[in-house]
Amino acid sequence: MQAGVVNSYDFKLVEELAKSKHPKCYDGFIQYGTAGFRMKANILDHVVFRMGLLTALRSQFKKATIGLMITASHNPEEDNGVKLVDPSGEMLESSWEKIATQLANVEDVEVCDTLRQIIKEKNIDTNFSASVIIGRDTRNSSYALSQAAINGAKAMNGTIQNLEIVTTPQLHFLVVCTNTNGVYGNPSIDGYYEKISTAFHTVAKNIECNNSLYTPKIQFDAANGVGGIAIQEFKKRLNGILEIDIYNNGNGQLNYMCGADFVKVQQKPPNNVPLNPGMRCVSVDGDADRVIYYYTDEKNDFHILDGDKIATLIAGYFKELLLESNLTLQLGLVQTAYANGASTEYISEILKVPVACVSTGVKHLHHKALDFDIGVYFEANGHGTVVFQKTAIEKIQSTAKETNIPRSQQKAAQKLNYLINVINQTVGDAISDMLLIELILRSKKWDIIAWEKSYIDLPNKQVKITVKDRSNIVTTDAERKCVKPEGLQDQIDKIVEKYKKGRSFVRPSGTEDVVRVYAECDSSCNVENLAAEVSLAVYELAGGVGDKPTKPQ
Repeated sequence: MQAGVVNSYDFKLVEELAKSKHPKCYDGFIQYGTAGFRMKANILDHVVFRMGLLTALRSQFKKATIGLMITASHNPEEDNGVKLVDPSGEMLESSWEKIATQLANVEDVEVCDTLRQIIKEKNIDTNFSASVIIGRDTRNSSYALSQAAINGAKAMNGTIQNLEIVTTPQLHFLVVCTNTNGVYGNPSIDGYYEKISTAFHTVAKNIECNNSLYTPKIQFDAANGVGGIAIQEFKKRLNGILEIDIYNNGNGQLNYMCGADFVKVQQKPPNNVPLNPGMRCVSVDGDADRVIYYYTDEKNDFHILDGDKIATLIAGYFKELLLESNLTLQLGLVQTAYANGASTEYISEILKVPVACVSTGVKHLHHKALDFDIGVYFEANGHGTVVFQKTAIEKIQSTAKETNIPRSQQKAAQKLNYLINVINQTVGDAISDMLLIELILRSKKWDIIAWEKSYIDLPNKQVKITVKDRSNIVTTDAERKCVKPEGLQDQIDKIVEKYKKGRSFVRPSGTEDVVRVYAECDSSCNVENLAAEVSLAVYELAGGVGDKPTKPQ
């Protein structure tokens, strides 16, 4: 059978499933965004079924295993979502995002014709046996939606590996391991835990905690999600090297008043986590791909160490190891416009590490990070990781084995080599990132207060303004400048000029009709006024609806 031939599928079965078992029940237009499709769970069934169909075709097109994850990450319990994971663990490429959007929006009677069109236009080899790995988060709606995905993939003759409940990073890990025939790691959930925990043990056992500010204990907020399952398994395998007290571990509502997004956006601690001065606390989100650190001081003031602090800690430490090992590898850090201006200044002017800025969305950061030998990327929300070029890993491993160099140089290379295996390079992984951070703090003999003092964040605030149509907002320069509606950027520039160290930008949400406003400047009082002024300008020029923002006095 030649590529593009479509009679190997039972399109009658596909049509029957599309019409009777997974019919379209939502007439609004939906779009595949940076996080896939995300909406209320009760209208998602037909979308997930069709993504199951598409995942099988994507597998045949790439001649590789593709992943499909059912999750809405940090969204409320009543939401859910679906996203596809490409062979190297990366997000679905943009041309196929358009295909996914088209397939999700056609009427039930058009599903089969749309599939035939995709097969023909992409010249898909229908002889290749499609392979799909499916996972889901802990939401009540996720099991039924995963069955819809399975029905879709099976209808296209796909071979299914159903992981059941897993973190999003675990799904990415298994996709990469499967497609590299185990080179990246053992393609199993046990292989995931074993690779990371073994590397953590190897590094930690060679770092003494005596005479150190660092205490090997954390408080962990699992957001009542799948992160609670994963952290309990890690806790068993760490054998007390890191003491972990777990909170919000499934007894409450997912992401409600807890989790990384809540802590970051609300700038306050989650419910149910006891706060003692100086104690390191960690929150992850519902699918465990974001991580935020925080603590309270003796005055009970609340301090957040977000993705910017994490990125600078990691980049700074990796630069130290590169210098100690005498390895000439290009280290770079990738941020978005949401990165605090103080972090950008610190990493570029103090640490002297190149910084790149890209549009919001992990796929943009991940892609840019690959331009460096070692690329560190984090969004301010705590989603990020470190990626290594194959040539960089080979140089590190070679130096780690070299005996004709100073012992200190070899030891630094060996530590780098072990740290590579603590890191889940496939995607941002909250728990993997947390374990890396703990090793760095342990090595530097820092507590969370010493870490925070590396630089001081500028006060910042985020606001959402509801608008009639978010597509009226168009941005450029990695989302730092607004080109539509006309005149809005001029207004923002005039407002920002009034505030010392002021910076503000606006961008449309990828999933709802809101405009996100970011503001930062020299003081907490001024940042409230800056955010309010910019929000009012957005409301008036971008078609705001609902309550009008209050103009500061």
